[in-house]
Amino acid sequence: MKLKSLVKAVLRPLVPRSWRTQIEIMGWPLWRRYFFFQRILGANSGVPWPVHWASTVSTPKWGRIEFNKTDQRFPGYMPGQYIQAMNGIVLGNNVLLGPGVKLISASHNLCDFDIHDPADPIVIGDNCWLGADAIVLPGVRLGNHVVVAAGSVVTKSFPESDILLAGVPARMIKKLGPYVGKTRRKPAS
Repeated sequence: MKLKSLVKAVLRPLVPRSWRTQIEIMGWPLWRRYFFFQRILGANSGVPWPVHWASTVSTPKWGRIEFNKTDQRFPGYMPGQYIQAMNGIVLGNNVLLGPGVKLISASHNLCDFDIHDPADPIVIGDNCWLGADAIVLPGVRLGNHVVVAAGSVVTKSFPESDILLAGVPARMIKKLGPYVGKTRRKPAS
């Protein structure tokens, strides 16, 4: 038995299943770097999945983020992302979030800046792609296979599927054909 296989066999039972899944998805060198910044140095240490050290994921006790944890596209994985889940965020399968994307599920109250206004959660359907520096504001719902152009600000819901959004505020630019790429499936419960 090779030394590498022996070490794997000995260490495997000691490593939590969630970490093993992350290592399989990301690869050992990248996972090790994320682990160092997140678990040793404490950047986003309260988040149970890998988050880039230059990103912020804010999930207070009453907020939640729901997504497929067997997918390599973890919220906050790319640099410069800001994910604020006070009112909740639900991401479908195969959702790509580019660098600098902001998902903001709660706005400050205009009469008392220490209070966040309640709103519906942000819901993003399957096979969606949010380009670099796109912003999605509270209560927005996006259908399946919605592409948001880089730098766009999505202020209202677009429940239709197979569309391209762009602009500030975002508007539908054109209809797209159906998504034909590989789609990751949610694990069986």
